[in-house]
Amino acid sequence: MVAALTLMLAGCTGTNVTSERVTLPPGAAFGAVTDTLAAHGVIANRQVFELLARARGVDRAVQAGVYEFPPGTSPWKVLDVLAKGAAVSQKFTVPEGLTIPEVAALAAEKLGLREDSVIAAAKDGRAATALLGFPVTSYEGFLRPETYTLPLGVRADELVRIMAEGFKTGWQPRWTAQLGSVGMTQAQLVTFASIVEGEARADDERETIAGVYHNRLRIGMALQADPTVQYAIFLATGKRKSRLFEKDYQFPSAYNTYLHPGLPPGPVNSPSQRSIEASLDPADVPYLYFVAGPDGRHIFARTYAEHLRNIARVRRGK
Repeated sequence: MVAALTLMLAGCTGTNVTSERVTLPPGAAFGAVTDTLAAHGVIANRQVFELLARARGVDRAVQAGVYEFPPGTSPWKVLDVLAKGAAVSQKFTVPEGLTIPEVAALAAEKLGLREDSVIAAAKDGRAATALLGFPVTSYEGFLRPETYTLPLGVRADELVRIMAEGFKTGWQPRWTAQLGSVGMTQAQLVTFASIVEGEARADDERETIAGVYHNRLRIGMALQADPTVQYAIFLATGKRKSRLFEKDYQFPSAYNTYLHPGLPPGPVNSPSQRSIEASLDPADVPYLYFVAGPDGRHIFARTYAEHLRNIARVRRGK
């Protein structure tokens, strides 16, 4: 029967003269799939196409997605594509250290999604808590920096879910075992790591920076972390300040760790794996202070007096 149908299909190739992109929604009946393919000129004979699909069992195995069919694609090949779920995909790269609004802006630029839709999905605290398995107010900090292969037409909520699932699958069991050594929950550790991510410019300084912040927490000193102030201002204004002035350190926000001791309410960006590992295994250092030098590397100090001298050196350009 299949052989006979194949012969019948010889003259049933579609009429499309350019590549046709076809979207098949989840749960679509095969009759609707056939209608869509015919409307796009991908197939020329619905009845024969459906007969062949039933004979091959493809009518019960079509996967949702966005498919692309070049001109002259045979009905047999169309069924091959549908059976394999060979939907068209696209790459989406998310660097480490981005916030939800920055991820949303990137998704708008690269994927054509609406920024407000991505932000709304990423700020759904209930969905985030259910997926992650611990209480959070949003997906901030838990949208894994990664290069993703996404289906064309991915929705905002699907993108956010895929990225958050990337965080879950990327979280390593040994990290959970290390949480007790730093006295933090998983959510607190990610918050801490996001601060390290925001401070680090040189990759090999992450452990030292983490060591400084662990020292401050241990003695009850305020974290005084610039990335938390920058995040607070960004939340309020939608603009990121790369340089902070004295007045900024008084910016009223629960995220401002100059005004409030301990960790901020949540992450201030999505940290990299390196920052997470540095936060779990910080360097054993005597430092409590650091300042960024002109080359992006930091100068560390044990005492506040030493720190002030370092600041003066940086300002003199020495």
